[in-house]
Amino acid sequence: MESGRSSESPEVAKKGKSKTPRKPKDSILKQKSPAEFFADNKNIAGFDNPGKCLYTTVRELVENALDSAESISELPVVEITIEEIGRSKFNSMIGLADHERRDEALYDDFETAKAREKRLAKEARVLEIQAKNAALGKKVKDPAATKAAKGREASYYRVTCKDNGRGMPHDDIPNMFGRVLSGTKYGLKQTRGKFGLGAKMALIWSKMSTGLPIEITSSMNSQNYTSFCRLDIDIHKNVPHIHMHEKRENKERWHGAEIQIVIEGNWTTYRSKILHYMRQMAVITPYAQFLFQFVSDSPEKNVTIRFTRRTDIMPSVPLETKYHPSAVDILLIKRLITETSKQTLLQFLQHEFVNIGKSHAERLIGEMGPDFSPKMSVKSLTPQQIVRIHQLFRQAKFDDPSGDILSPAGEYNLRLGIIKELHPDMVATFSGSAQVFEGHPFIVEAGVSVGGKDVKQGLNVFRFANRIPLLFEQGADVVTRTAMKRINWNSYKINQTQDKIGVFVSIVSTKIPFKGTGKEYIGDDISEIASAVKTAIKQCCNQLKSKIVKRIHAREQQERKRNLSKYIPSATAAIYDLLKQTTNVHASKKRRFRDDNADLLKQVSVNSLTKDTFREKLAQHVEKVDYEMGLEYATQTGVNEEPREEIYIESLNEDKNFLDLQSPIFVFRLYH
Repeated sequence: MESGRSSESPEVAKKGKSKTPRKPKDSILKQKSPAEFFADNKNIAGFDNPGKCLYTTVRELVENALDSAESISELPVVEITIEEIGRSKFNSMIGLADHERRDEALYDDFETAKAREKRLAKEARVLEIQAKNAALGKKVKDPAATKAAKGREASYYRVTCKDNGRGMPHDDIPNMFGRVLSGTKYGLKQTRGKFGLGAKMALIWSKMSTGLPIEITSSMNSQNYTSFCRLDIDIHKNVPHIHMHEKRENKERWHGAEIQIVIEGNWTTYRSKILHYMRQMAVITPYAQFLFQFVSDSPEKNVTIRFTRRTDIMPSVPLETKYHPSAVDILLIKRLITETSKQTLLQFLQHEFVNIGKSHAERLIGEMGPDFSPKMSVKSLTPQQIVRIHQLFRQAKFDDPSGDILSPAGEYNLRLGIIKELHPDMVATFSGSAQVFEGHPFIVEAGVSVGGKDVKQGLNVFRFANRIPLLFEQGADVVTRTAMKRINWNSYKINQTQDKIGVFVSIVSTKIPFKGTGKEYIGDDISEIASAVKTAIKQCCNQLKSKIVKRIHAREQQERKRNLSKYIPSATAAIYDLLKQTTNVHASKKRRFRDDNADLLKQVSVNSLTKDTFREKLAQHVEKVDYEMGLEYATQTGVNEEPREEIYIESLNEDKNFLDLQSPIFVFRLYH
């Protein structure tokens, strides 16, 4: 018995050991810096893949350059260069020697002998089928490109952006680039940026993909030196790591900034997106001059495009504003209380919010309850009292915020940009008045063009938010859905499928209601914006309809004139032959004719009136009738059909004195 128990015990012990659950390790509380968070979630900022990273880097640098120049009312001049860097050159930049492969089978793009034999056999079969089809006279399709061997070899690019903007203070440069969520654009105002990251995210991507630092050269106006800084970022600590920071002589008195960064990217897949972005940016900022260059070791891949300036009329600089009471939450009210310099509740309500005057503030405080008084300390408010203030803000009635703080492109600039880049047959623009959603003012501007250069048939939608192009996730955007589903194009004499239609909509606001993690489109669920977009597009269509109707009338008039002119020779011959026959009738029958008709017959009989004379008179009559009908149409519709010629006034030197007379769609400049 004892021996039996001893023989079973090891097995029982073994089974029992396998079923014993492992004790979980004690979880350790960890923290992430802002830089580390965005490095782990780079897709939030538009850095999804190498190609998108290259595109987003270009976009961020260009938009920073425009903001910098506009902040000092300087006409922007932006130069952007993308230089392709081969693997050998990149290795030499980081001090890494080239290394030849030793074990080919170790690499992802290795092709075995069997796989190569199979691929060659397939290619031979395809060539054989093509040869047979060619012999039978059938159309031969172009051979499909051989699928590239699988591999993950990276491509590197040096991106350089130079502008003529404000520049940066020497001591602030490290923190402006090397510390995430620090900057000058966090107030409540219309800004181009989506996250406030700017070039910082490009620096994080550079750190992740190449390990190389960013180089910044900057000089402010009237400085006799330029600041040069080479740095990268300590992602875990969210602090700049400075390699070099020095002042250099500025002999040319240049002001602005030049930023140079080396990143991994993919020009091949995102070439069209980057060029499309630059073209759309030239549409919405016709007062800027852009020079875009792509430089490669292969000359056939090089690209140079200059987007010239068409006007020197710039939009006003957007102004920072205070919060509207209906746009705040409890957390924001607490932050404003912490940051305010005002002592009493009355002063706090008056000075920290828009559209609350003294009398209105007193009425609000009286409505809050007995625990509130105008002279009570704002710092002494309890959490419960702050909730009460928030509830009242949500329920009370306030005047809408003003749209004067916004900076739309303007009808004049939008029209010039469309004409400059697309060369349409006709264009119409409209700028709506300021409206409000959730306590934030917004303005919608629209342009609709018909015809043009490099425009596809059908609807071509161009979307802008705070004067930057939106290129991705177009189908879900409020502009696309409105143009596709809510506009009856046929009622405006526009063929939605056959005509080349360009729809341009620009929305500016202190808060753009982006959707999705990438913030690439504006949702269709905000009725105020959807209604404003529809109204703006319809206003443009109404303008175009009158132009199209005039063109249709002119075409019909031409066709009528052509038809009448076509029958002039036949009508002339018939009338002349009839008159000739009439002159040969017996003299006694001629008494039936009046004197004027008898005189006409006499001229025909003596050949003083010929066929050519009748032909000329009929042609003159057709011209007269055509002119009278056209004049009657113009009188009824109030249209002046005089020919027009587009004239662009070139900018003169700054020492010229002039006076600008501006309207929404044109600027008249008087030089003296």
